[in-house]
Amino acid sequence: MRGIATMRGIDRRTALLGLLAVGITGCAAAPRGPQSSTPGPSEALHHTPHPTAHAAPLPPPPHYVPDPDAVAERFIGAVPTAWGMDLPGITTQLAASTDASLGPRIALTFDACGGRGGSDIDHKLIDGLRATRTPATLFLNARWIEANAALAAELAADPLFLLGNHGTRHVPLSVIGASAYGIPGTASVAEAVAEVWGNHVVLTELVGTPPTLFRAGTAHYDDVAVQIVHDLGETPVGFSVNGDGGATYSADVVRSEFGRVADRGIILAHMNQPQGSTAEGALPAVASLRVHGFHFMHVVEPVSEA
Repeated sequence: MRGIATMRGIDRRTALLGLLAVGITGCAAAPRGPQSSTPGPSEALHHTPHPTAHAAPLPPPPHYVPDPDAVAERFIGAVPTAWGMDLPGITTQLAASTDASLGPRIALTFDACGGRGGSDIDHKLIDGLRATRTPATLFLNARWIEANAALAAELAADPLFLLGNHGTRHVPLSVIGASAYGIPGTASVAEAVAEVWGNHVVLTELVGTPPTLFRAGTAHYDDVAVQIVHDLGETPVGFSVNGDGGATYSADVVRSEFGRVADRGIILAHMNQPQGSTAEGALPAVASLRVHGFHFMHVVEPVSEA
């Protein structure tokens, strides 16, 4: 596993140069509502396109330090049997709270997919979240970080936002090349490990601590890839509400989709397409949800609202 071994102990630029050679356009791979995806080379995979709630998996043991070489070796020859956005081990809702006084709790998550056409920033959205002190979990792709280094550092320093791993090349996570929305996924165990670990290195340098959350490009995984993410020390995160259809929905539809969220829900939307209507729909929806008693949290930890 020499290709994986080179990911350990390297700087951000080396990681990017080594793993960003394959370009995937913008957010073309983002979940877009009712579109179907194809399992790629294995039609035997069970496809689960519609998310339902799964309990958050147990965190890794204390002081666990992932070894990408060891993880890759462990899964050589593993054959996936399921494929989709809703598999055991993918977190699609917030963990239950023992404090009933908190009321309904939801998490806003925004993806930054990177690449050609996907490395912009929706300043109106970010500024609106800051103005209303609304916490959000931001899933950043390695290419987006490379294109927006100063802004990425600014977001990392803002406690309002929790940064998650959105992959190195923004592709579906598979060990056999399964595809979603016409985007081929990682084609081997080594590629799946590299897709997670390349940006793990980048985010660790950016934030100062390793990321604990991962969302694959297109939010699609096979069941072997899900376990690989866990063994690399991160939790695969899905969603319960597709808030902006890959930044393609109108403002009215975005507001309507955000309004469907239930207690402990995770909303997926995008922060890298300012030409879309995500901000115009999401910000009024956030205000309405707050009026109706919803509290906004990070995916893995609460943030106090001013």
